[in-house]
Amino acid sequence: MTHYAAIMLAAGIGVPILAALNAALGKLIGSPTTAAVILFAVALGSSALVMLLFPGTQALAKVAQTPKHLLLGGVLIAFYVLSITHVAPHFGVGNAVFFVLLGQLISTAAIDHFGLFGAQVTPLTLMRAGGIAVMAVGVAITQLA
Repeated sequence: MTHYAAIMLAAGIGVPILAALNAALGKLIGSPTTAAVILFAVALGSSALVMLLFPGTQALAKVAQTPKHLLLGGVLIAFYVLSITHVAPHFGVGNAVFFVLLGQLISTAAIDHFGLFGAQVTPLTLMRAGGIAVMAVGVAITQLA
């Protein structure tokens, strides 16, 4: 289990770095949209390389049979990258990521509570809601200083 935590910690560290790098790229080239396309081209190449290095290429054949709503993750990541690339230079990376984290706390609680999209059901108890509130306040405090 600790390796999962380490992987997700690294992914979390990468989110603000991604935001700052892509915002800077968008500002430098004068187009947040083009910066997002470049990011996705690099991401596609990187993901394809990992797919080729590890078993999984046969999984591509199964994509046609999957429920189409499962592909909406691509739309959501595009929305995130496009919005953070456009907003961060004007609003600040910290502020932008703060609201992303707040949104993640809210959606995570709903997904877990209702078991949406096949997620493991974890009811939103008063204690859990309190913990989420403490996390939200903690993240907010980081932006007030």
